[in-house]
Amino acid sequence: MEIIDALILGAVQGLTEFLPVSSSGHLELGKAILGDNALPSDSLLFTVVLHAATALSTVVVFRKDIWSIVQSLFRFKSSSETNLALNLALSTLPAAFVGLFFEAEISALFDGKILFVGAMLIITGLLLFFADRAKKTEKPVNAKNAILIGCAQAIAILPGISRSGATIASGVLLGVDKSKVARFSFLMVLPLIFGKILKDLYDGALTQSSIDPWTLFAGFVAAFLVGILACSWMIQLVKKSQLSFFAYYCGAIGLSAILFSLFF
Repeated sequence: MEIIDALILGAVQGLTEFLPVSSSGHLELGKAILGDNALPSDSLLFTVVLHAATALSTVVVFRKDIWSIVQSLFRFKSSSETNLALNLALSTLPAAFVGLFFEAEISALFDGKILFVGAMLIITGLLLFFADRAKKTEKPVNAKNAILIGCAQAIAILPGISRSGATIASGVLLGVDKSKVARFSFLMVLPLIFGKILKDLYDGALTQSSIDPWTLFAGFVAAFLVGILACSWMIQLVKKSQLSFFAYYCGAIGLSAILFSLFF
């Protein structure tokens, strides 16, 4: 993989991580278009590094919220921030379970399976289509909803299922306020991404990769900078209930990917 390819894919990740169109799905499509022939393990590693960059973007955008949560935990008093922290912890359990016990199966899916990605993108589009038509409420995320939204995040490990799209859509369909569930969606991924990075450091996956470190760094920087802009933009789009466009987009790209896999 060349540095210019890493920059392109990093920008794609930064934009699509926060927009509900599946960053992993677009990365797999981008790799196929750019002719990337990396091993599945290296391909997944590159994806994880780019997700770490967008996780850092989330920290920058939500730095005040994160600081409030950290402060509340040291006060040892029940508050909206401590409840949020508890719900965020609950939401990570399903995806953590899948990541720990099905890592090999997940890695195999990041091997240019364009037909599969296309089908999952269509499913993402359907989720967004129905969520955009849900009734407006002001309900916060509770413990039960946190676990269910966490299950949606676990399913979104599949390339082509948008993580933000699946979690926001599931929260909206459960009756949670759109702005509240958008904030929750972006915060809930942080423990998983940073946990994955620590695990890869412990296992040596980041030092045993055949991908050049400068290539990884270029992709990381591109994803981080574009991610800051995309995160702020997405928050405004969710508040305005403008998800239908992304539903149609996912359907069109998913169908295109299926046709591409079948005829090219």
